[in-house]
Amino acid sequence: MFKKILIANRGEIACRVIKTARRMGISTVAIYSDADRNALHVRMADEAVHIGPAQANQSYISIDRVMEAIRSSGADAVHPGYGFLSENPKFAAALDEAGIAFIGPPKGAIEAMGDKITSKKLADEAGVSTVPGHMGLIEDADEAVAIATEIGFPVMLKASAGGGGKGMRIAWDEAEAREGFQSARNEATSSFGDDRIFIEKFVTQPRHIEIQVLADTHGNTIYLGERECSIQRRNQKVIEEAPSPFLDEATRRAMGEQACALAAAVGYTSAGTVEFIVDGDRNFYFLEMNTRLQVEHPVTELVTGIDLVEQMIRVAAGEALSVAQSDVTLTGWAIESRLYAEDPYRGFLPSIGRLTRYRPPAERAAGPLAEAGKWHEPDAAEGDVAVRNDTGVFEGGEISMHYDPMIAKLCTWAPDRAAAIEAMRIALDRFEVEGIGHNLPFLSAVMDHPKFAEGEMTTAFIGEEYPDGFSGVELSPEDLRRVASAAAAMNRVAEIRRTRISGRMDNHERRIGDDWVVFAQGREMPVRIAADRDGATVRHEDGTEMRVSASWQPGEPLARLEVDGRPLVLKVGRVTGGYRLRTRGADLDVLVYTPRQAELKRHMPEKEEADTSKLLLCPMPGLVVKIDVDEGQEVQQGQALCTIEAMKMENILRAERKGTVARINASEGDSLAVDDIIMEFD
Repeated sequence: MFKKILIANRGEIACRVIKTARRMGISTVAIYSDADRNALHVRMADEAVHIGPAQANQSYISIDRVMEAIRSSGADAVHPGYGFLSENPKFAAALDEAGIAFIGPPKGAIEAMGDKITSKKLADEAGVSTVPGHMGLIEDADEAVAIATEIGFPVMLKASAGGGGKGMRIAWDEAEAREGFQSARNEATSSFGDDRIFIEKFVTQPRHIEIQVLADTHGNTIYLGERECSIQRRNQKVIEEAPSPFLDEATRRAMGEQACALAAAVGYTSAGTVEFIVDGDRNFYFLEMNTRLQVEHPVTELVTGIDLVEQMIRVAAGEALSVAQSDVTLTGWAIESRLYAEDPYRGFLPSIGRLTRYRPPAERAAGPLAEAGKWHEPDAAEGDVAVRNDTGVFEGGEISMHYDPMIAKLCTWAPDRAAAIEAMRIALDRFEVEGIGHNLPFLSAVMDHPKFAEGEMTTAFIGEEYPDGFSGVELSPEDLRRVASAAAAMNRVAEIRRTRISGRMDNHERRIGDDWVVFAQGREMPVRIAADRDGATVRHEDGTEMRVSASWQPGEPLARLEVDGRPLVLKVGRVTGGYRLRTRGADLDVLVYTPRQAELKRHMPEKEEADTSKLLLCPMPGLVVKIDVDEGQEVQQGQALCTIEAMKMENILRAERKGTVARINASEGDSLAVDDIIMEFD
């Protein structure tokens, strides 16, 4: 077995690999750039080596610099994580030449499967069902338009060396094919150093389901069931689960056997994933093979009890798989929510800055992984559901614009899907993140969405259910009443604290008013509070009573309450006259006034927002890649104005209406902050 493993990656996956290596008694080496000098993976590893500046092409994807770190540390094996060099055959070759074990597949398999054009041809030869498309390379935008027209719109333009949603564009007509070709090529060049593009038919209303495979050097290849990855945005997975609520056992077996056949055909060893598109009739088509560990691997671990990182290490060390296909069982249900540093209220654009507060929910151990003794947090509480959080950040740390925006992967496991979803709802409500924009509200909204709850989703889910973007959740009348009752009871506690009497809800030595008016979500709700030692009973205008009990104290940012016999978790912030409360994807100001204050509030004018209709504001921190217009030029609605690159993704900003460019305040190459003025219009 290896004595020292260098992790050629950063963030949560580096931390994840370190945990397994530590459990196996293997020492670890972290590598870090200037931007990651104080990163969590650096703190967790036994030793760390600096490899260069923040830019990935001068640090994490520089083979020379990583190889030098390997030599200086004396590591005898390297785990590449995912992204960066994980699917780079030149890196695998460099390790082989240096006599260092690569904890991943052979160079030939990476080359064969890493190139999407070659992989589709090999898949077809191996008897795997494939999507119709043009497997040749596309030279320019004119050729892209011609081929797309021949295949028939819609089509998908994809980087041959792509992955993680980078270098991918859907085109519904010739104009989008032309524009998408150039954007996909630019992203492919910046992300992978390879600008080759190909085109395939875009299957409408598909589900994205992938098969996890494991293979050793002794000829054993097995599959560990599937993962449903259909909740995606911009081809980037957001929520995954195992197993899929859509597959039956026959389809699962057929997909698994084809995935294993493909792996065997290319001499694959280690962990890998074969991705499929599945239509409404359970016909499935090969999409690509990822020759690495997948981001969403924890859900497979949670339902099988198999530590995939451990298996990768053992296979790389020459050991045979200790589990056969007949030993693989899928027990219970697991869900993963990817927490991203992106603002869902601003079109999910990247957000950077300092994590002023970062408090994940407490981890809980349960299910097959805990029973197998593979749980990586020995101090996690035990229960009937599992909560797992794979992360690479900490409170006070910085989210950089140079790398992927993922902060953490929150996972839950339970005996069935409904219980796993409910566990995820509670865990998301308890996850505290402040200081940056993040997608927690959106993740909560998806968990409560009827289509998701019923398992009726496709890769078009986000586009169809949130066509105008995400603007938050409006609570149902019943849920709003529960929140209002909680706010009224909490306000009473705060009033007691304000008058310098104990803040406990069971203390009412000094008289506090019983009648209050709660304003929330455009509604006005008069209530009367009757407090006692165990909590408060909140009576609404129609006579409905709700019992509120909690140990919340003023100033605590998280309130765990019980309202009307059911748990309610609120993230609490103070605003003038009340609270900013966040729960289940809703973010609302809840004001609690005396009847007299409420009467006066009705006469207060609403504050008008500033008019920015004649300004193009930078929606995210990023780099100006291209300015598409000139001062004095007339532009039409939808016309491209400029391109901003942030966190390895290109974002084209377009005109919202017809107008004339009066002034351009930014130049190509400029680094901009959120709301910097890029252009002004007449």
